[in-house]
Amino acid sequence: MAKKTSKVHYLYNGEMQPLTKIFRENRKRRGRSRYLLSVEVTIVKDEQSIPARIVYVRNRNKRNEYLALISTDMKLTEEEIIRIYGKRWEIEVFFKVCKSYLKLSKECRSLSYDAMTAHTAIVFTRYMLLSVENRKYADDRTLGQMFYLLVDEMADITWIQDIHMLMEVFITTIKDKLSLTSKQLDQLLEAFIMALPENLVEHLPISA
Repeated sequence: MAKKTSKVHYLYNGEMQPLTKIFRENRKRRGRSRYLLSVEVTIVKDEQSIPARIVYVRNRNKRNEYLALISTDMKLTEEEIIRIYGKRWEIEVFFKVCKSYLKLSKECRSLSYDAMTAHTAIVFTRYMLLSVENRKYADDRTLGQMFYLLVDEMADITWIQDIHMLMEVFITTIKDKLSLTSKQLDQLLEAFIMALPENLVEHLPISA
């Protein structure tokens, strides 16, 4: 999600402009459209030009404001960008709650891999229990309805992507727990990958 700041500019119509100016100078979509505005811009960084699409959507919490979603995959439609960001946001909230409120990164002081794995599993279980309890009061859908919705959502995420996301969490946790250099971290990650089954390693994006 792009931040509305005057310090970040995008090349649009031959001029470097912030998000707010781009939004202000374009005509918005009316009616029940899922987004207010979609524009193609260029990100200029280190003398490199990267095409991107910015999709402005309504802020559900503050109707008079908007959120700016940005994607460098120009093949994605506006609807796909909104859907993907929606799922990514839920993941961000999950890790934020685990780290800030369920003490994912502070409660366990052990340097043992097994201990850290067990601690992570316990924290995630806490989150699931709280989610189930919260659902009783905030969601009238049955477990059967939830199951079918979950199946539809999981169809968009392959198990390889799941493994990749878990590896990113693993790396983040290691960085928080241990004072390792980039070289040591790379060696640890390489050793972990080499221990995985060969057919799995071949499909991991990180192994490319």
